[in-house]
Amino acid sequence: MSKVLSEASSETQKSTLNKVLEWLGVIILVYLLITAVSLIGSGFKSAAGEKAEELFAFATNPFAGLIVGTIGTALIQSSSTVSSIIVGLVAGGLPVTVAVPMIMGSNIGTTITNTLVSLGHIRSQEEFRKAFAAATIHDFFNLISVFIFLPLEITTHCLEKSALFLSKFLIGEETKSIDKFNFIQAITQPFTNLIKETTSVFSEPFNSLALILFGIVLIFISIFYIGKLLKILMIGKAKVMLKTAIGKNPILGIFSGTIVTILVQSSSTTTSLVVPLAGTGLLTLEDIYPFTLGANIGTCVTALLAATAVSENSIAALEIAMVHLLYNVFGVIVIYSIPFLRKLPILGATILADVASKKKYLAFIYIVGVFFILPAILLGISSLNH
Repeated sequence: MSKVLSEASSETQKSTLNKVLEWLGVIILVYLLITAVSLIGSGFKSAAGEKAEELFAFATNPFAGLIVGTIGTALIQSSSTVSSIIVGLVAGGLPVTVAVPMIMGSNIGTTITNTLVSLGHIRSQEEFRKAFAAATIHDFFNLISVFIFLPLEITTHCLEKSALFLSKFLIGEETKSIDKFNFIQAITQPFTNLIKETTSVFSEPFNSLALILFGIVLIFISIFYIGKLLKILMIGKAKVMLKTAIGKNPILGIFSGTIVTILVQSSSTTTSLVVPLAGTGLLTLEDIYPFTLGANIGTCVTALLAATAVSENSIAALEIAMVHLLYNVFGVIVIYSIPFLRKLPILGATILADVASKKKYLAFIYIVGVFFILPAILLGISSLNH
């Protein structure tokens, strides 16, 4: 009996130690993430100088910026990674106006993951119909959101102005660095300086390019492993929250989608969780819809976190992170509060799923066409017209 108790105690201690190490790993990876954004900002500023806008001249057309964000996120399959890189570029001098459509595009590109997950149900026509509808409702919502807010942003710059107002309110009109986050800057500075010294062995502009490349790789690694560790630590809690909230109340569904995405640091993971449940008939399209909207809001936390790393041009860095948040919050408020608009994503996803479940090759054409071929063609046309 004592031997059994001893073994149980040993297993408990081992489990506790593993959890402590996993949380320590998350903290270290978050540290690397915010350092990486700082490196991209420093490298881009050094490489581009005052010519940042010229470097991204092809993307000064808002539609080109939107397509760059869409393709980039579809290839990487992580809007968190793309938005963090954009924050770093803005910190390095990329104009916020150029970056806003890229942020909108990242919302569209991130939906490819759960659409791919739905293909796991392709053998059963009925299951695939339900799963594909559950996946593509996110696509349709984000496309409608772009159709509403991109023209509005081009004509009024409402998101950019609102985000600038909030950024100045949070960190002060004249401040060049985020005073409230001096502690974060202080602890990341030694590592940032070490990398800068290491890359200084290269001549200009290769040292700056090395900083950017190192920062991007570091963002990839840190977000990938943060997601892995948080899935291990939080996925059980996320599933409990999902079961508790979904289907009971739309507001609770949106809130739970937001919290679950913050916990697992991946909107793709959050939305992919519900696709199999829809395929097997445990959840309806109406149950899933609010949850996916919450995932859009929750994914903005990574960009906001990334902005805390910036010491120079910090207002602009926080501004583009706030644009991401405001865009998703306003999208949910406007589309979900107007009955006609609220029904459109459900209608679009249902029709597409009905067609794709009968002719399954159309699902593959949809994925490749919408996320890669069509954006590439539009980008080419946009570049020629510029």
